[in-house]
Amino acid sequence: MSLKPSEIRKMSREERLKKLEELRTELIRLRLQAETGTLDNPGKIRAIKKTIARILTINREEELQKKR
Repeated sequence: MSLKPSEIRKMSREERLKKLEELRTELIRLRLQAETGTLDNPGKIRAIKKTIARILTINREEELQKKR
C-alpha cells in the first residue's frame, strides 16, 4: 500500500485527495481490527500512516510553490 513520492507527484491533486480519503478509511478499518484483535499485519497501519503523511507533504509543497 506504500506509494513512492515520485508516484504521488505524478498524480493530479484530485487523485491525491481521493487516495487520501481511501487511505484514511482503510486506517480506520485497520484500527478497528487492531482493537478487536483480528488484525493480521500490524505493520500495515504504520505503512498507511506514512503514505498519508507523504501525500499531505507533497500537497503542501505544491501549495507553497504556487504562492511563489
